[in-house]
Amino acid sequence: MKKEDKERVVAELTERLRTTETLLVADYRGLTMPQIDELRSKLIEHGARFAVVKNTLTRRAAEAAGSDTLLALLEGPTAIAFLESGGDPVAVAKALVDAARETRVLEVRGGMLEGRPIEAAEIESLAKLPPLDVLRSQVLATVIAPLTGIVALFTAPLQDLYGLIDARIEQLEAQGDTSGAEAGGSEPQSVETPDEPAAEAEPEVAGVESGSAPQEEPETTETETETEEEEQ
Repeated sequence: MKKEDKERVVAELTERLRTTETLLVADYRGLTMPQIDELRSKLIEHGARFAVVKNTLTRRAAEAAGSDTLLALLEGPTAIAFLESGGDPVAVAKALVDAARETRVLEVRGGMLEGRPIEAAEIESLAKLPPLDVLRSQVLATVIAPLTGIVALFTAPLQDLYGLIDARIEQLEAQGDTSGAEAGGSEPQSVETPDEPAAEAEPEVAGVESGSAPQEEPETTETETETEEEEQ
């Protein structure tokens, strides 16, 4: 490799180390090129770039970037999986651990997760976690569950109030139907109502009877007058 190419590789590694907060380091010694290409393809699917660079160049880049964590892992042939923005660290860790188990050659050394150094055992534990999407759903469910309980706590009295109101409305409607039936069966009361005017009419009859006596006196007077005239 020419000097210009080496400087370009070191510059690219330095920039990537400065901008990457999560990376996993493995010893690829013994892997064939087809195996490396297959692993690289899997890591790309999960949002990681798999770089195989000589330790001399990687060390220069780590020193320039101030990555002491990576410097401590540079022993023997080294391959680095750089997690890009939006990548799934759990899926990347699982891909490396599965490759180590299947090939029995690849060895996971350690790395850095969100800027924090991690060991090989932690990467294996990370690989056992559910995928990132599932983890997000579980965290969201954990957050929403208490909120749902609080909402239910406040809405329960309102629901009880609505139930009481509905029951009261049904009760009033039932009473309205019963009163309508009673009103339809009270026909005799309508017959008795004319009795009140009849009672008021009684004084008029009494007035007529009391006034009939004075009318007889003029008739008696006229008869007596006619008798007197005949006698004369």
